[in-house]
Amino acid sequence: MRETIHLVSRRDYPLFAAGIRRSGQEWRLRVDKQADDREIAATARKLARHLRGRTISRKELVAFSASPVGHWVNLVRVPPCGTWEQRGAHTYGLASEWVGPLEAREDDGIEHLARRYLGAFGPAGAKDIASWSKVSPKRLAPVLERMRLRRFLDEAGTELLDLPRAPLPHPETPVPVRFLPTWDAMLLVHARRTLVLPEAYRERIFHVKTPHSFPTFLVDGHVAGTWRYEEGRVRIEPFGRLPRGVRAELEDEAESLAALHA
Repeated sequence: MRETIHLVSRRDYPLFAAGIRRSGQEWRLRVDKQADDREIAATARKLARHLRGRTISRKELVAFSASPVGHWVNLVRVPPCGTWEQRGAHTYGLASEWVGPLEAREDDGIEHLARRYLGAFGPAGAKDIASWSKVSPKRLAPVLERMRLRRFLDEAGTELLDLPRAPLPHPETPVPVRFLPTWDAMLLVHARRTLVLPEAYRERIFHVKTPHSFPTFLVDGHVAGTWRYEEGRVRIEPFGRLPRGVRAELEDEAESLAALHA
């Protein structure tokens, strides 16, 4: 999903795999114009046979197939794997041998993906779920339609969805200051609707020289600056003037964060 690394539970894996498989295959074929669906499927079957009872390095996997087959055969990264210091040293194995049976229906998988997303980011629109999961809207729409969900309209009249018993704060609830880590999911492009990261600051957080962004802090639910842990303290760098009383609140939160680092 999103061609990156995810850590999921044994229960989640079969459902996630079933939910994204067809949409992922279609996406890969659109991106790689030279790819042939039948040829990739045949290579994936050959790879699955080759991997029975063994693992394969990333280098060996690339040599095995010139075309990415990740959406055709279910793999997991297994130990020992690469680290930030030694990237690319990944080892793969068949998910069925490490996770267990992968029997799950596509519709059940898509519903599970939607519930997971709404549990973290709801209320949210169907486009947000599709962008995050890469499940095509045409497959997502009928699943969302039959799900029992709470439905809202935002200020622009766009439908927002949420889980039936998900808590909603009172509109006048004060928003506490918060410190976010590097590359927090709330700041990613597919979460733009949240408005957590003001567009005026986006290039200061994400640009080609810092693809993994910076640690940020929030004031009233919006990014207001960056922070760093240095010499036993959390130092903040606001992007502008902070409202009266906010700095004291930030300093209290920063002390707690510094204690966590210690």
